[in-house]
Amino acid sequence: MENLKTSKALKIISYILIPILVAIIGLSVLHLAFLNEYGNSEETKYIETEMFASDYLYFIIDQVSICYNEKQDNSDYFMIVEDNNGNKYNYSNHNYGYSRYNEIGSYIDYIIIDKETNEIYTNIRSNDYNKEIENMKNAENHWNYTDENIDTDIKYINTDNIIYNSVYQYASSDGEDTYIVNKNITGYDIYSRYNEDKVNQLTNFELAKQMYNFALNNQQLPVYVLPISTFLLLVIVIYLLWAIGHEKGKEEIQLNTIDSIPYEILLIFAFILVTIFLTITIQILNFANYILLILGSVFYVLCYLICAVVAVTTIKRIKAKKFLKSFLIYSIWKWVKRKYENAKKVLEAKVENKKIFWYYWGFVLISIILAGFFTTGLAIIALIVFWIWTYYKIKQYNKRQEEIRNALKDIYNGKNNVYVNEDELQGILKEMAIYVNDISGGFSNAIEESLKSERLKTELITNVSHDIKTPLTSIINYVDLLKKENIENEKVKEYIDILDKKSQRLKKLTEDLVEASKASSGNVKLNIEEINIKELINQTIGEFKDKFEEKGLTIETTMPDQELIIKADNRYIYRIIENLFSNVTKYAQENSRVYIDIEKNKESKVKISIKNISKEKLNISSDELMQRFVRGDKSRYTEGSGLGLSIAKSLTELQKGKFDIKIDGDLFRVDMEW
Repeated sequence: MENLKTSKALKIISYILIPILVAIIGLSVLHLAFLNEYGNSEETKYIETEMFASDYLYFIIDQVSICYNEKQDNSDYFMIVEDNNGNKYNYSNHNYGYSRYNEIGSYIDYIIIDKETNEIYTNIRSNDYNKEIENMKNAENHWNYTDENIDTDIKYINTDNIIYNSVYQYASSDGEDTYIVNKNITGYDIYSRYNEDKVNQLTNFELAKQMYNFALNNQQLPVYVLPISTFLLLVIVIYLLWAIGHEKGKEEIQLNTIDSIPYEILLIFAFILVTIFLTITIQILNFANYILLILGSVFYVLCYLICAVVAVTTIKRIKAKKFLKSFLIYSIWKWVKRKYENAKKVLEAKVENKKIFWYYWGFVLISIILAGFFTTGLAIIALIVFWIWTYYKIKQYNKRQEEIRNALKDIYNGKNNVYVNEDELQGILKEMAIYVNDISGGFSNAIEESLKSERLKTELITNVSHDIKTPLTSIINYVDLLKKENIENEKVKEYIDILDKKSQRLKKLTEDLVEASKASSGNVKLNIEEINIKELINQTIGEFKDKFEEKGLTIETTMPDQELIIKADNRYIYRIIENLFSNVTKYAQENSRVYIDIEKNKESKVKISIKNISKEKLNISSDELMQRFVRGDKSRYTEGSGLGLSIAKSLTELQKGKFDIKIDGDLFRVDMEW
């Protein structure tokens, strides 16, 4: 599931599918709406629909109206053309490229005859219009109107139902609806046909025709496509709501530059762009043209991208719990609040500021007044006395400030018996002294409680360890007695051996626990003497030789030729080295090298370094390793107690030494210095 949540490829696919599915759903809804208004199970072509009939009739009536207007005001819609026989007729060569409704004229041949003047209005060239009229009468998909009678094979504009077409009817003068033929065509004979030979595949009307034919021939398609597309869109939206903002290897919601833009500014900018693009797209859709439809698709994708950006950033801000904070008005409110708080603090400090203000200007005013009486020796003496008194007061104030500063410095350095006499101070200095004394008292109590807690822990560990020793000693003794018995059952022998090992391990753990407690509390008696550290380490290496060989560890030592003497307790120094070597045998990579370096540094101190490669990955800090009961072996597969390094560190520091652990990848290093 985590891979699905953070998959970039799956998110990209989802973002691509959304506009496609939305377009499919939208087209399916339009398909259903079209079928509901115009669909018929018997109709499979656009030319069989009521829409085609209405468009056809609209064009014819429009052309008759143009002929009527041409006759009335001599407009230039038709031009007079003379054929080879000298006959003149009115010819129209206008293009019909404005929309689907008038572009249908590119596919309709018509001959309109003014019965009053016998003038011919047409959009076809011919030397024999009588022959053309006969052809139109017999043509497939024709509509003829002669002597106010209709002859047609086009459904929906025949004599039976044309009176219901709004293009054909008009309202009578008395306001009642009268279904009479349009008054503009009563004086004309009309012959027309739909000529498929003139079809142009790149025209708007042809594209619309293909779309309607597709809709009629696939009437069941939206019934299946709409629910499937809706379901897929719902699944994708739910997935994106769950996955948006998550990236591989990161737990928090990931925000980018867009997510830092104030939300209302982003919304306003997006609204303006979407409004512009939608307006252009809607205008384009009024013209069913291939190129314009492609352009409309581009604007649709742009609108989707803008909406997607807004939706994604909204979801990410909500998930990151920064939605309200992303508003510009919120930032303004926070700024005003912050300024108010700052002003409030200034007002709260106004009392002290007033004091300083009045002290300063009081000093200036008194000095000016006394200086004005310089003509008398008394005034000069008074001015000098006043200045000396002011200087004394400032010195006293600085002295009290210094006392408080020193008290704070002592607390910072760890002293817990700090006290400032509050009775000798006034104003803000007295308030500060009270705070200092309270901090010092709390610090002392905290230290006392900590020491008390540490003593209780030490006593508890000592007492529990002592109580464990008595039954543990009995267990070990009885196990020794059992081992001396002549037991033939191998299984029982195996059990006794396990008991022996576990009891010995428990004994060692108990001893380590007591020793760790004593070492950390400083409850250890030291016998400081001079120790040859080279000799001690070589001796310890010899004692661990079998264990090193068993693990395949090669010891590489680097020591100077001269003796290296340190002052320490021999017993505890040995315990430190023993614990470190034991740690190496447990956790070092088998069949590897262990490096032991001893040197005297520039400060004439002896430095000991022990380095080895760990067999386990060290995903732990050096500070954690030196804590009690913490082991490098997280699985606790080894026999260690987790006290060895803690004991070594405490014993080293008790003997005025330094103990430090460094971890670099799988390299484990201990540095000691005396």
